[in-house]
Amino acid sequence: MVMANPRQRALIWAAAGLVAIWVVAIAGYTIVKNLKVTPEKVMAYVDFMDLSKLSGDERARAIRRLAEMLNALTLEERQRLRMGHTAEQWFVQMTEQERGEFIEATMPTGFKQMLAAFEDQPPDKRRRAIDDSLKRLRELNAQAQSGGATNRAGGTNSPAVLSPELEAKVRTIGLKSFYSQSSAQTKAELAPVLEELQRAMESGRMMRGR
Repeated sequence: MVMANPRQRALIWAAAGLVAIWVVAIAGYTIVKNLKVTPEKVMAYVDFMDLSKLSGDERARAIRRLAEMLNALTLEERQRLRMGHTAEQWFVQMTEQERGEFIEATMPTGFKQMLAAFEDQPPDKRRRAIDDSLKRLRELNAQAQSGGATNRAGGTNSPAVLSPELEAKVRTIGLKSFYSQSSAQTKAELAPVLEELQRAMESGRMMRGR
């Protein structure tokens, strides 16, 4: 058998090293891809886990896991899940304390600071920001209806828009005060509006005005 000279051995080891790097890279990509949270994985998780049959630490872990999965999604992906009321079948089974903790855990990072900054804005800017946020939600509502978004029961649904009564309270009482006094159910209804307001403030739209 012909022995490889030092140069050939070096080339062989270099080639083997490149192959090993590619194998590791492909394996890493596959693992990350499988770990990435998607709306479809959230829906599968909600369907697979029966919250009504869980109790104690196991139930608390399941709710925390759902909150973590929702937090890993983009705002647009969360809105898609709202169209289908994906988390609603769990939410209605939660206790009031569980609902409160779930809402707090799934609100956007820094939303409390956003509420405080929002209340510091002049009344006309606050009013305009709420108008713009509700308008965007209604546009998403119309898009969902035209696109035939389906809920978990198979019907057509869309992102929730505040009821006239709730909208009036937000405008008269003030968003920060009203949020702090609200039940977990009301906070869940306010969540889409708060996310839109935070998006507007972070993008600078609210500060620039129309």
